[in-house]
Amino acid sequence: MAGQGKKKIGSLEESRRRNFRILLAVGAVVVLAVAGVVVVKLGTSNDTAGSATVTTSPQPALVTPSPQVVPVPTDAPIPSASGIAAAIGPAVANPDLGKFTGVVADALTGNVLWSADPSTPMTPASTTKVLTASAALLKLPLDHRLSTTVVPGSSPGQIVLVGGGDPTLTATPKGQSGYYANAAHIADLVDQIKAAGTPVTSVVVDSSLFKGDNMATGWFPADIAAGYITPIESVMIEGGRYDGTQDESPRSETPALDAGKVLAQALGVDPANVSLGAAPAGAKPIATVQSAPLSDRLLQMMEHSDNVLAETIGREVAIASGIEASFTGAVDATGKTLQAAGFDYTGVSLHDSSGLSVDDLIPAQVLDRVMTAAAGDGDPKLRPLLDYLPVAGGTGSLSDRYASGNRTGAGWVRAKTGTLSTASALSGFVVDQNGRVLTFALMSNDRPPEVSRPALDAIAGALRNCGCQ
Repeated sequence: MAGQGKKKIGSLEESRRRNFRILLAVGAVVVLAVAGVVVVKLGTSNDTAGSATVTTSPQPALVTPSPQVVPVPTDAPIPSASGIAAAIGPAVANPDLGKFTGVVADALTGNVLWSADPSTPMTPASTTKVLTASAALLKLPLDHRLSTTVVPGSSPGQIVLVGGGDPTLTATPKGQSGYYANAAHIADLVDQIKAAGTPVTSVVVDSSLFKGDNMATGWFPADIAAGYITPIESVMIEGGRYDGTQDESPRSETPALDAGKVLAQALGVDPANVSLGAAPAGAKPIATVQSAPLSDRLLQMMEHSDNVLAETIGREVAIASGIEASFTGAVDATGKTLQAAGFDYTGVSLHDSSGLSVDDLIPAQVLDRVMTAAAGDGDPKLRPLLDYLPVAGGTGSLSDRYASGNRTGAGWVRAKTGTLSTASALSGFVVDQNGRVLTFALMSNDRPPEVSRPALDAIAGALRNCGCQ
């Protein structure tokens, strides 16, 4: 693995009912294929061939599938603490977990049913995104969009591409999707520039919206080429990927400048005439495009554990909080937003919004309290967080987990994954055998992910199997 950063194993890393509103998709699909039943009356040795009787049963009526979305029962029994401990005891005793902490709680009441060193700060890896997403849900509307603009420059023939914090711009032709769903197209900027009749001979890129360093403490430059991250700048094409069709494509070391070159080429301007600079004060836009809404970007961030989206969304929260859009500002804004919502933030120490930093620390109890608030009655603004979590054996960073071997949790566990070279984590919820929703935060340090991840999965699977009265 390049550097010490995130290691992905598999595809991509990693209800509103007031009383209790977790909805489960129950797809009851019954396929009935019945051939005609042939009954043959066999005669004795004196029977002739023509005397045999053949009867074919009538074709049965077709069965129509009726998928349903139904709420879990509100009166499902709560597992006992002793029952939970007995159910997961063998799994949590697995030495493959290394240094291990965790929490299991009842989603509806918020009561902790089991814990192991829950207040100990641990390297969270990408479960950090649970906090980033939660802060965004609390601070911003779900339809919030980011604008990328083009304004006239300070000299004839010059235009300025002004970054508004959107890393998802695509250079694909209009009508085609890039890596990010519903992303804004460079082609739309080009059309607007041409329609304005603006002659263009040079392009300046203004990425001044983001402040401070563009690489966080605890990041490794080798992770740029490995495809995990790019320097965080306020305008990018496909999250800085060289190949917009691949998640872990090698990334650019100069994503903002590259975005300017893409725009220049689309306008027929020599990329050599692209530079970094500042837009003239008060310049009026001649072209504007908007990102997908926050809800779409949060889904992409959580499902596929997109580090670049996490960092830029963290800066969205900072700007909405009146704090500078930097690594420090984003982290501060996330913490202040969650604390203002009543969450105990003790033990949290972050250097980024994605969890890629090896220096990040979060106690398991902080992650679980946020998850319980989303799954229970803590804060309705956090409810969408549940829909953003990957499904075990089905989607995103959990698509290849529970897919073979231990499939107990497949389709039932929904959780945010976290993976670094010696850290793995899993935070989410599961429905037990009685229909009770349990939240959990499980964190393993000091073991490589190929060792610790199956051990974490086994704990969540044991919770699914639990009735545990």
